[in-house]
Amino acid sequence: MPDYHDDLRLAHVLADAADAATMERFKALDLKVETKPDMTPVSEADKNAEDVIRTSLRRARPRDAVLGEEYGTEGHGPRRWIIDPIDGTKNYVRGVPVWATLIALMERGPDGDRPVVGVVSAPALNRRWWAGLGSGAYTGRSLSSATRLHVSRVSRLQDASFAYSSLTGWEEQGKLGGFLDLTRNVWRTRAYGDFWPYMMVAEGAVDLCAEPELSLWDMAACALVVQEAGGTFTGLDGRPGPHSGNAAASNGLLHEALLGYVGDPAPSAPARA
Repeated sequence: MPDYHDDLRLAHVLADAADAATMERFKALDLKVETKPDMTPVSEADKNAEDVIRTSLRRARPRDAVLGEEYGTEGHGPRRWIIDPIDGTKNYVRGVPVWATLIALMERGPDGDRPVVGVVSAPALNRRWWAGLGSGAYTGRSLSSATRLHVSRVSRLQDASFAYSSLTGWEEQGKLGGFLDLTRNVWRTRAYGDFWPYMMVAEGAVDLCAEPELSLWDMAACALVVQEAGGTFTGLDGRPGPHSGNAAASNGLLHEALLGYVGDPAPSAPARA
């Protein structure tokens, strides 16, 4: 298996630079916020952080492609960096400290693109999580000061803690009934939102989480961290990885049960003539 240590070190450098840019403007009274065409907010800090990361990548990895939430796709090739400069912008602009910069490197493999490096940096929480393909998942403030992550061993749904973002998306996708049934059958539910539930699955603090509508930049880094911590990350259709436009993450032991409540139904077999 290839060694991604140098790419992981670079991702930490990128996260350090993004942290400096985002923390400088966090809770600033003159922070400029705009509304994008999809009616979601974007702040000057989102744009500045993505600019900082892209500028560094042009110098350090000029042959790699980049996909970012704010500025789209740049370049081509088998390696592509995926950037969400601030995951949790609504929290950021209101002064809630639950937001993070998500940085992933995806590489073309035999089964399509897959995340091989992922860093999730939440400076207002003073937390960072990361993973490299085949080398495990960790949390800490640096590569040299880290704790390895492991998912929980909870195997019964009635003992499980389930995290999500909000009810609205499930209702819009016509899945609110299954979602509510799930919440009635688990031990505990909390709407932490955004990147944080996935990191808590990786840490073993939460056992399962799901979201009905996401973009690749919301999922790429989180997916690898969960997987390298021993968990399972799929779409609601059960497809492994961050490719389905939505997400289900668990400790693995509860994944089939999770999809049983909120997963997409299997396609019907064609009728016989």
